[in-house]
Amino acid sequence: MSTEHENAIQTEGDLLRDALARSKRKRVRRILRTMHPAKIASLLETLTPLQRVAVWQQIDEPHEAKVLAHLSPTMRDELRREGDQDGLDDQDDQGQTSSTKTLADAAGESKPAVQTQLRLVLEALEAGKLKRIARLFRKLHPARIAGLLESLPAAQRVVAWDMVDHERAGKVLRHLHEEVRRRLAAEMDLDDLVESARGLEPDDLVDLIQDLPAKLGREILLALNRRERERVESMLSYDEESAGGLMNLDQIAVRAEISVGTLLRYLRVLDVLPPNTDKFFIVDRKGRYQGILRADRVLTARPETSIADLMETDFEPVSVDQPGEDLARRFEDQDLISVPVIDAGGHLLGRITIDDIVDLIREQGERSMLGLAGLDEETDMFAPVLSSSRRRAVWLGINLLTAFLAAGVIGLFEGTLEQVVALAVLMPIVASMGGIAGSQTLTLVIRGLATGQLVAGNARILMLKEVGIGVLNGLLWAVVVAALSILWFGQWAIGAVIGVAILLNLLCAALAGVVIPLVMRRLGIDPALAGSVVLTTVTDVVGFFAFLGLATLVLL
Repeated sequence: MSTEHENAIQTEGDLLRDALARSKRKRVRRILRTMHPAKIASLLETLTPLQRVAVWQQIDEPHEAKVLAHLSPTMRDELRREGDQDGLDDQDDQGQTSSTKTLADAAGESKPAVQTQLRLVLEALEAGKLKRIARLFRKLHPARIAGLLESLPAAQRVVAWDMVDHERAGKVLRHLHEEVRRRLAAEMDLDDLVESARGLEPDDLVDLIQDLPAKLGREILLALNRRERERVESMLSYDEESAGGLMNLDQIAVRAEISVGTLLRYLRVLDVLPPNTDKFFIVDRKGRYQGILRADRVLTARPETSIADLMETDFEPVSVDQPGEDLARRFEDQDLISVPVIDAGGHLLGRITIDDIVDLIREQGERSMLGLAGLDEETDMFAPVLSSSRRRAVWLGINLLTAFLAAGVIGLFEGTLEQVVALAVLMPIVASMGGIAGSQTLTLVIRGLATGQLVAGNARILMLKEVGIGVLNGLLWAVVVAALSILWFGQWAIGAVIGVAILLNLLCAALAGVVIPLVMRRLGIDPALAGSVVLTTVTDVVGFFAFLGLATLVLL
């Protein structure tokens, strides 16, 4: 062996050992892909047993047999035994291993298949059989891989992430929640991250850059060519939940004076159409939007037909600064697949497709659901304890202040409670009934605001309706609770007091359920995030004050 060859092996061996020591498995795999099988075999001979198995787990399956051919029989048997070589031996009668069958059965999208996939990943991680994970990931859609990664604790997630093929890493990052995406991207080498990002569509690339630290985002931008960088930078200038932040730049724009045959010849040159292409956009010589041409019309029209004869000029585009909520509503109402995006001058900038709207709706729904419990930023359920506790502490502190406010109201009637102990038993009933009634109204109003069904013009009508419901339900349950209280404590006065208190609290809950979200929306506060806290405070304070105040006047 030549001295130059020995130096090369030594250098690559040092690089591999350094990558293993830093748990950079993707880097190990990248180094191995550049090496000849004989060179890999020589390197394996120089490593410790643990390092050897760790490196073997990163060798791509098509190259395994070639590497094994250069190893001694003893080491070959060791790696087959330790490295989970199901495909090289242990073949069943069908020529397929049981492990391969299991992976094939788990590659579906049904709930049992998803549970099986997670179980296989967890078992492979526990046994150190990383090749099983790599094989499973190659069979799955990037979105499903992202779901499995988010289901793993942080330490195991990093190990599994390293088994995602370099070519698919960018697409998997696209489907991860922001917090998980940021952490896994930080685990990648800068070169790998940049290369993975370059394979993304511009809108997905913008989403990734916005979620990464500023330094990494700049590095990705600098790695793009000038034209790509200018396009991405223009998209980064828009709010991420506006039309500009959601749009794609892969639209097909044509001129009205060309024929259908010319358009078809152009489409054949493209070879592959952009995803969700259901219409083409008509522009003039200056790029101003003129209308749309539906794809089905192109397929059924004669080649000599002019585009001008088939185009629709009344299809409204969306402004680049239009909010995402309005876009989602239009897609839902009109069953759209794509819409054109224009600037203030009417120039066509891009298009928004249904997949981006679905992602937006899902993210907003998750944010609203988590926001009800003060977890609006905690999208990673396996986030570190310290960061999770810090986020929740703020919410707990706010709730503590509201609890002290309710406790202060109770303290005003301390003397009443000492003399009539039955009041302490019945107090939670008043607060609970008001809280439930108020949350029903609050949920209805928040939904109306989100769907655009509730505006200033009809808010008064809704308020009167909810007040009417509050009065009717208040009278009904006031009678029920009053009767039960009289039977329990044998005092007509206690029954009358709690009945009137429930009626007043349900009436107040109805008013608060309508007014609170409307006021919050006017102040620019998300009612789905803070509405329930304010409502609970109002119903508790009003309920306790009405119940104990009436008791003080009537019973003492």
